[in-house]
Amino acid sequence: MNRNKSTIGQGIYVVIDPAMDEAVLLNKLQRILPKQIAAVQIWDHFEEGQAIEQLIQNIYAVCAPYKTPVLINNRWEYLKSSALDGVHFDSIPANPDGIKKQINRDFILGLTCGNDLGRVRWATEHEADYISFCSMFPSSSADDCEIVSLKTIKEASSLFNKPLFLAGGIQPKNLNQLDELKYDGIAVISGIMNAEHPDLRIDEYRQHLNLTP
Repeated sequence: MNRNKSTIGQGIYVVIDPAMDEAVLLNKLQRILPKQIAAVQIWDHFEEGQAIEQLIQNIYAVCAPYKTPVLINNRWEYLKSSALDGVHFDSIPANPDGIKKQINRDFILGLTCGNDLGRVRWATEHEADYISFCSMFPSSSADDCEIVSLKTIKEASSLFNKPLFLAGGIQPKNLNQLDELKYDGIAVISGIMNAEHPDLRIDEYRQHLNLTP
């Protein structure tokens, strides 16, 4: 499957829950994609017996006209059988070289980081395309993440020179607490996809974003 590698842009990185009703999920995606989303990540939250490959195909088909990259959370093996643009790992994979060899094409690689800067160094050494810090604030959808200190983010930005995203409990009303940080965007799940009008919710987030130049 030879094609040019997609890239991650600035702004809002939307994480979607595949357990959501598919018709509702795709409808909400269609409403937010014209907003120039940085990327869409399919959360590793599949239901038993779910037709995962078909769902991936349907999500990709909706995102493709907007050239919005679509990534899978952890389940890198689906890059071998689909047009997915990349994979986001919640932790450092055990055999990154073996994974790259099996996928056998260019793909976007992202990694969740916390207060351990060792992950940031790993991302630099293994040429990850972006990193995401979780969690900036307490969040029900990021309850497995530690709260990341602002000091950690500042140190990470001097170690990693590619896109850096912030995630976890971020709302328009608390974005101003992150103004002293340099970052390229925010990753949001429930704050957008659970909204009745996700497109308007994105506009609300954008009004408060303080992105790096």
